[in-house]
Amino acid sequence: MFGVKILNSRVKRFPDVQRLPFYRYAPTSRPMFNQLADVRTDITNRLIRAAKDRKSPMHTPAVITSDVDARVMVLREFDSAARTLRFHTDTRAPKVAPIEADPRVGVLFYDKGAKIQIRARGTAEMLRDAPATDTAWDYGTNFARRCYMGDGPGTLSEAPTSGLPPELEGTEPTDEQLEPARANFAVLRVTLTEIDWLYLAHTGHVRAQFSRGGESEWQGRWVSP
Repeated sequence: MFGVKILNSRVKRFPDVQRLPFYRYAPTSRPMFNQLADVRTDITNRLIRAAKDRKSPMHTPAVITSDVDARVMVLREFDSAARTLRFHTDTRAPKVAPIEADPRVGVLFYDKGAKIQIRARGTAEMLRDAPATDTAWDYGTNFARRCYMGDGPGTLSEAPTSGLPPELEGTEPTDEQLEPARANFAVLRVTLTEIDWLYLAHTGHVRAQFSRGGESEWQGRWVSP
């Protein structure tokens, strides 16, 4: 029952998380993944928690762009209905040009404790002036928004540097000081088209894939790990 108590606690913290069935007598109370619907529920639950809980192992996935470059980013939101992931980025970052030239991206999540990997593919778009971007900017703290005040990512320096103006090192900028930084902030929204889910188990790994085109429903299938 230990595993069930943990899951129920998470349901209370994240009301949009759904319950999964558990092996009744298994000592580790691991969830059953006998149906594709159970896997879809697991994916949804993990991505919901990943965006809302900074302690989630999937809170900081790796995002891979078409130029075969990867970086760790903070997942800010997962919209299960729209099947989108939301990240924040600097408009001057090197990843912006490849995304705008070829919007195909991959996103890799891994939960070591649960032994579950989620690989997702989708189409990315840079939202500079959208309502979602304004909302995200307004929601951030001044300390968080300070990151967009300094030199752009990748700017050369002769010494270790945060890129911030000297007067802002270790201090919180005012709303007035932050006004020019808004132009450097954007939302990176990824619309998911494919998901590959892998569960590692000593009794035998389990793997499932899902794809979705346009407004169609997710189509799932079991595949060999």
